[in-house]
Order: sequence, then structure tokens, then C-alpha cells
Amino acid sequence: MKRPMVPRHESLSDKIHRNRSILLVVSIPMVLLLFVLFVMPSRSPSAVVEEYDFRNRKVPPNLRDAKMYAVIFDAGSSGSRVHVYCFDRNMDLVPIGKDLELFVQIKPGLSAYASDPQAAANSLLSLLDKAESVVPKEQRSKTPVRVGATAGLRALGADASDRILDAVRDLLRDRSTLKSEADGVTVLDGSQEGSYEWVTINYLLGKLGKSYADTVGVVDLGGGSVQMAYAISKSDAAKAPRVLDGEDTYVKEMRLMVTDYYLYVHSYLHYGLLAARAEILKVSEESDNACVLNGYDGAYKYGGVEYKASASPSGASLEGCRSLALKALKVNESTCTHMKCTFGGIWNGGGGDGQKNLFVASFFFDRAAEAGFIDPTQPVARVHPGDFEEAAKRACETKLENAKSTYPHVEEGNLPYLCMDLVYQYTLLVDGFGLEPWQEITLVKQIKYRDSLVEAAWPLGSAIEALSI
Repeated sequence: MKRPMVPRHESLSDKIHRNRSILLVVSIPMVLLLFVLFVMPSRSPSAVVEEYDFRNRKVPPNLRDAKMYAVIFDAGSSGSRVHVYCFDRNMDLVPIGKDLELFVQIKPGLSAYASDPQAAANSLLSLLDKAESVVPKEQRSKTPVRVGATAGLRALGADASDRILDAVRDLLRDRSTLKSEADGVTVLDGSQEGSYEWVTINYLLGKLGKSYADTVGVVDLGGGSVQMAYAISKSDAAKAPRVLDGEDTYVKEMRLMVTDYYLYVHSYLHYGLLAARAEILKVSEESDNACVLNGYDGAYKYGGVEYKASASPSGASLEGCRSLALKALKVNESTCTHMKCTFGGIWNGGGGDGQKNLFVASFFFDRAAEAGFIDPTQPVARVHPGDFEEAAKRACETKLENAKSTYPHVEEGNLPYLCMDLVYQYTLLVDGFGLEPWQEITLVKQIKYRDSLVEAAWPLGSAIEALSI
């Protein structure tokens, strides 16, 4: 009788040997795949998902390297400027040629053509042509164009400014291939201008998306108005005074880079540098003015009105000019009905961390450079309000006949008012906004963004908003 056969136990090596041909066929592709994965550059999971989306047409391939452009006109009181920005789809600025923006400016501004709206609109043609030339043809119909007029046009009154804005709208509709809309040509209210400037500076500094306490405050001194804007806490925002119908609210809520901000912003019409000259000359009531340089006897024209501008026989005086500037700001004349005010009875926002680091722009930088206490070739400078007072003291002691050689970078038409401008700037910072004379502030013309310098101006904030709609 045969014994049943017991299956022999097969070792792992025996199995491999018996199936070696099958394993060889399977292993070669696996080895090749592992080699390719090893030598390929590593990518993040999001990049892999993105590649999958593109290959499966979930995201159109033409958007893979998409760029978005925005054209913003800053129609200010002292001149018109155009900014062209280009963003990638992450809303990071990318270069236009060698620079991160196209920036071109001309003088005078739209308000200089108060009686000729068509001439006002035509003054923008050269800027428009240059702006369109850097936007690819296939992108122009998708590129928003905005014209934001500021204090100079506000000062003209509704009728004159409306006629100019209508002429500009017609120009864009008839002569431009960019994406223009009627509400894209407007007179910015003070809160818009101030909030756009705040967005611009904090965007360029990489502050957006962080706590409000990590952001910087902004003071922007234009020709016709001055704006202050800074982020405040939610609890301080809740304490904001009520305003009358038709007035700008004190607090603007903004959501930027998935972060909610409560932005205190206020614009002071008639207190930009050029407008303030008129206010200071009004105080002297057609008599000699202690802010005008010794040797000047003339008139100052602003907003279509002429004001007597004559020096006192003894010349300009720092103390006398300070007295006039304080009266013009109404620092001691207006009743403050809020917890704390700046000047003219305006709530100051409560202060706090969002204001501790202050960036000061536009005419503050320009006059400091012209007066010689900052380097005009550098885009930013750290100074103190007291530096403006020291510079004012020197300017007020200068006779007009010596001013050109002493201050070679000041335009001739501004020379008689150099003492006035510097005294006003010091008074605005210290008495108006309540800064300490020794507090450090940053004067800013441009901000370094990556390896380029970008104008620290409100149009970038407007461009970010225009492309977010």
C-alpha cells in the first residue's frame, strides 16, 4: 500500500527561483519608475493637485501663467499720474519690463482746466497712450482702468468737477481699448483715498494678513487734503462716534488676505499742503504774513481764488508763522465733543498699536528732501517731527533773494512759501495729530518690494480692489 505524498515545504528562495521570469518582467518597470521619481524635483502636494487639475482640464491651461493688469490714474490737485500694475494669480506684483510698475506723471492737474472740461480730459491722453502700450493687446479688454480724482477736483464744486469727469469718461470710451466703466471715473472721497494708501503701504511691506497691531499707520499729505489711516481694535471701532448723514464714517471694515481689519480713516479737506497755504493766508486777512519769505510781495492762487501773499517788513518768523498755522488748523478754537480729537473737532481714532509705527508720505517726503535734511536718492528716511521745525527755522531766516542758491531743488514758485510749508508740516504732526516732537516716523517715497522700488501711493490699493471684484 502506497503512502500518501506529503507536499514538500517550498522555501522563499525556491519560490523566487521558480517565478524568476515573472518577477523580472514586473520589477524592471518598478525600478524605472522609482528612478524617475527619485531624480525629479520634489513638489508640494498642492503643486501635484494643481498639475492634476490642469491635465484633467479642471483649470484652463491658458491660466497657468496668467497675468492681470490694472491701470489707475491719480488725478491730484498738483498733477495727473498714471500707474500700471501687473499681478500674477496669487496677487503678487510681477515686473512690467524692468520695473514693478509703469509710473508717469504730468502737470498741471485736472482742476487747472476748470472752465474747459475737454482740455482737462485731453491732458490725460499722453498718459493713456503710455499705459496702453505696456498692456498686451489680448489683455486690454480685460484690464480695468480707473480715474480717481482727489482733493483738487473736490474743491472745484460739483458742477465743474462733474463736467470734467464726464469728459474723461467720454475719452476713455472713445479712445481707449481698456475696460472702462462709468463708476470707474470718480472723485474719491477722503476715506477711499486714505484706505487705499493704507492698503498700498501695508501690502508692499508684507503686513497684510497679520494682526492689526503688526500693521503700520499712514499719513498722506497731498496738495488739497491730508489723510490719516491706521488699523484699530474691534473694541475701539465700536466706540467710533456717529457722523452726520453725508459725512464719511470714521471706521472702514476691510477683509484683506483672510483677515478682518477695522480701519480708522479720516481725510481733512483744505489741509493738504497747497490748500493749507490758502488757509494760512486767510488768517492774516490781506495783511503781511509772517510765513512768507522776506522780499516777496505777490499773490497766491488756489482753487481759482487769489490771496495776498506779502512778507512782513521784518521777514518771516518761526514763532509768528506757528501762530498762524495753529489758527488755520483751528487747534484751540474747535470744541472736541469726542473722547479725544485731532484738530477741527475730529475724533482721533483712539490711538493704539496700529498707529505706533507711522509712515508719512507725499509732500512730507518732498519738502524734507528739498530742505536738505533727508537724502532724496533714498526711498525712505527715518526722522522726527522736530526735524521739520529745525528746517523751518533755517528757512524762515532766509531772504527770498538768497533762497534759490540755498535751496536749489525747490521750484521757484514754491520758494516764497518754504518757511510756511515746513512750519505747517511740523504743526500738523505735533499739534494737529498729537505726535511727540521726538517720535520716530518714516518718510516714504517708494517701498522696496522684492528687488524693485514701488511708489507708495494709493493707486496700488485701488488696483488690488479693482482686480478683486
